[in-house]
Amino acid sequence: MKQFNPLIMGLVLGGLSLSSQVQAVEDPTHWVTDELSTFVRSGPTDGYRIVGTLTAGEPVRALESSGNYTRVINANGNAVWVLTSELQESPSDRVRLPALESRVDELTAELDGINEQWERRVSGMTETLEVREARIAELEGRNHELDGQVTEAQRRVRELQARLDTQEEDLLLRYFLYGGGVAGAGLLVGLIVPHLPRRRKKRDRWF
Repeated sequence: MKQFNPLIMGLVLGGLSLSSQVQAVEDPTHWVTDELSTFVRSGPTDGYRIVGTLTAGEPVRALESSGNYTRVINANGNAVWVLTSELQESPSDRVRLPALESRVDELTAELDGINEQWERRVSGMTETLEVREARIAELEGRNHELDGQVTEAQRRVRELQARLDTQEEDLLLRYFLYGGGVAGAGLLVGLIVPHLPRRRKKRDRWF
């Protein structure tokens, strides 16, 4: 009966393992390192024959250790021995990469949302600032216009006050002139009347 070379058998089994879909292991405790593949044996020493390979990043559950080897259960439920140095206690980069890529996509989307929200806020603040600046400019223009109106009103009030003072002086002068004229006329009449000839009274005759 023809004997198969263990190395060839291992490579064949490894190729089949790589081509098949890897199923999840319940409660994995270790993961295969990120090497392309690692041989597994039927026993805990190099003397045992190679019975297959485990793919890089494949999850396994450790059962026991002996020497440099650890007995694990792979995704197909097979118990095999693998070098302990070729196992790690955290998910491999191949396993973590999709999750990391997904997280990066989430963070990128979140960052885009934050940027968009910030741009909207900045745009709103800019519009509000422009509106306020326009309102301030309008109020300043209105204030300047009112200042001009107040100045004009004050000038008009001073002008009217001056005219009023002039009219009061004219009225007072006229009053004195009129009063002096009346007093003079009265005095003159008082001086003239006593010197006027009096009319004699006619005697009443009885017939």
